[in-house]
Amino acid sequence: MKYDIKDIKLAPKGKQRIEWADQDMPVLRQIRERFKKTKPLKGYKMSACLHVTAETANLMRTLKAGGADVVLCASNPLSTQDDVAASLVKDYGIPVFAITGEDNKTYYKHLEAAIAHNPNVTMDDGADLVSQILTKHPKLHDRVVASMEETTTGVIRLKAMEVDGVLKFPVVAVNDAACKHFFDNRYGTGQSTIDGIIRASDVLIAGKNFVVAGYGWCGRGLADRARGMGANVIVTEIDPVRALEAAMDGFRVMTMEEAAKIGDVFCTVTGNVSVLDTKHFKVMKDGALVSNSGHFNVEINLAGLKKMSKSVKQAREFVQAFKLKNGKIINVLGEGRLINLAAAEGHPASVMDMSFAVQALSTEWALKNQKKLTSKVYSVPEAIDNKVAKLKLKAMGINLQKLTPEQKKYLASWEMGT
Repeated sequence: MKYDIKDIKLAPKGKQRIEWADQDMPVLRQIRERFKKTKPLKGYKMSACLHVTAETANLMRTLKAGGADVVLCASNPLSTQDDVAASLVKDYGIPVFAITGEDNKTYYKHLEAAIAHNPNVTMDDGADLVSQILTKHPKLHDRVVASMEETTTGVIRLKAMEVDGVLKFPVVAVNDAACKHFFDNRYGTGQSTIDGIIRASDVLIAGKNFVVAGYGWCGRGLADRARGMGANVIVTEIDPVRALEAAMDGFRVMTMEEAAKIGDVFCTVTGNVSVLDTKHFKVMKDGALVSNSGHFNVEINLAGLKKMSKSVKQAREFVQAFKLKNGKIINVLGEGRLINLAAAEGHPASVMDMSFAVQALSTEWALKNQKKLTSKVYSVPEAIDNKVAKLKLKAMGINLQKLTPEQKKYLASWEMGT
């Protein structure tokens, strides 16, 4: 078996992590048990480009249990848990191509290794794998029958590919499923981003001016949790409806030009480029903390920041201190990459249980319906969302209210009024 990881000797610790996460992933565990019996993915080769974490490991175990011949590479250079990668290889026989801190050349070498698996199905977090296949591997265009996309940034890229007519196979936008973005993005990103910022900087959140760039589901969760820890939360937005919602939720809403002057801690969660730019760095407070929880590090103009700095030093393990020519210091956390994975452990297993349950069931659905699908981006069927939600509620010991025959009749009729 070919693989490329940091150290196979780390496997025992990785297995502990995987098993610990599995205890808090009851929905995915139920799906794995069914997959073992029914083998819905038998005969398919799968290449997955995801964050290599303990939670992802349990998804890989589920796909393998379903009969898939699966390999895994990292979707971000800083998100790999090296011990988990080692355990997947040693204990579960799943090839992994991922090393924490890998450079850009190694990152793309690992993408190519996953592509060399000659997959029928791909699974992405950011659409790098699909993009590489579409631009560099035309022979695979007809071989890939379906792809799954896990994150907002990836869905944005894939929809652009569809519009431009370059998408060559169907993709399921797993990120847009209710059981994904309502929970994973809001509660998972919200909690784990705060965790990453605190681990990286050891900053007290209470009393700080905490600037959240973007009020999508990730921004909502982050703003809410920062407020819960006592921060004075400021939201920046380009969308008038979201900006209005943030204001109605009790947050201060302003432009980044205004927020840059008063913010103590900044975090971008937009999926866009140069959200924090040189004009913002110039007016920031001395010692400001800058971070990102969007998929790519492009949200912070790091090249521009470096150019306007006279020195850069490693202040802490996950903190780079950029000393500007005017003497002020801007602290960048986690190299501007996903702070919740760069400096912490990513989303808690309980919330990833839902996201990865949707991934597994969407893969099964796409393969069952592959003859009906064309080269476009598809929504996750509502039946999958409802199934995952019901399984999660059952695991939490929560019962749903049921309609009476009278209530069903009323909802199906039009005659009964006032």
